[in-house]
Amino acid sequence: MNHIRPLLRLLKPIALLVIVAQLSGCATNEKPHLSALPTDITAANRQAANDAVQLQGQPYVWGGESPIEGFDCSGLVYYVYNKQGVRLPRDTWSLANQLPSVQINQRQPGDLVFFNTTSKPFSHVGIYVGEDRFVHAPSSRTGRVMMSDLKQAYWRERLVAVRRPQSHRPLSFNAAGNNTCLLN
Repeated sequence: MNHIRPLLRLLKPIALLVIVAQLSGCATNEKPHLSALPTDITAANRQAANDAVQLQGQPYVWGGESPIEGFDCSGLVYYVYNKQGVRLPRDTWSLANQLPSVQINQRQPGDLVFFNTTSKPFSHVGIYVGEDRFVHAPSSRTGRVMMSDLKQAYWRERLVAVRRPQSHRPLSFNAAGNNTCLLN
């Protein structure tokens, strides 16, 4: 028993240092910056943007969510992120209301850009790919998935929000809105 006491005296300061180090990590009220998020989120978003670019030319089909059947705007988002293992709601309204907001001027590839195209907020969504461009399935009139430019007056005037999909946030999959992806 006497040989254990010196060992215990040595372990007490070490245990105290470990506890203090662990508690100091909890002593901040700051929210984590996006750069502090797991890197797979950023990688998934970048890959989603790349995948969206590859889908240009696929047919527009209202309610469509695959290359085989075609896409509507939220179906394109749903398909591209599902490929990355990120489960998102299927309709535009739920995407806009459940994903974390990003300032419009802070958008990054893979972010979702939302537009008011029918006098209703969040009536259209696309996937931002960088350099003021986004990929979307605009309408039966255009007939296909395409890339557009946010510098174009039509899109610039209708851009209402940016949201960032993140794989670590649980989301509700009950559609509170509809799949409207129509342009005036």
